[in-house]
Amino acid sequence: MMYSIKPGTWLAEMNGPRVETERLILRQWRGSDVAPNTAMLSDPDTARFITADGKAVTETMNGWRNAAIMAGHWVLHGVGMFVVEEKASGRFVGRVGPWLPPGWPGFEVGWGIAKEFRGSGYAVEAARAAINWSFATFELDRIIHCIDRENAASQAVALRLGAEIDGKTDLFGHVADIWVTRRSAWQD
Repeated sequence: MMYSIKPGTWLAEMNGPRVETERLILRQWRGSDVAPNTAMLSDPDTARFITADGKAVTETMNGWRNAAIMAGHWVLHGVGMFVVEEKASGRFVGRVGPWLPPGWPGFEVGWGIAKEFRGSGYAVEAARAAINWSFATFELDRIIHCIDRENAASQAVALRLGAEIDGKTDLFGHVADIWVTRRSAWQD
């Protein structure tokens, strides 16, 4: 719940980048994204691959914390995962974009799409836009995608993006492949 602001005062406001594709808007996080992000993470099949413990988010506070981490990543690093919004409906589709917390194996562009939007090509469309934005914004030779070896859907997205496996990493206590998108081979 937000409280009314006194006249003449203001609160911090994120005015970060906004990226548009044919069907999607990639934008900064807002308070209204907490509930749909929590709903996305409440699905066990989604949570299995994108929550730190691999478990579904079942409590409102934990959903809020997750959204606060996503939004806070922008504040701490100047970059982070975008909220993906469907242009036609304005609905929360998921989150896609840069992710580089301390100790991460490289500059990652990751993706997480809500169950009801899977199979529509949104993951590839949003990831392609985030990769384009990342290469245009940062001096990077490569972007990684850490993908659990059992996550066939994300592997298919990585293949459609032209990424290749180039190593492995320990991801929250289990082995994940590091897929790489190289600037030299990247074609929008």
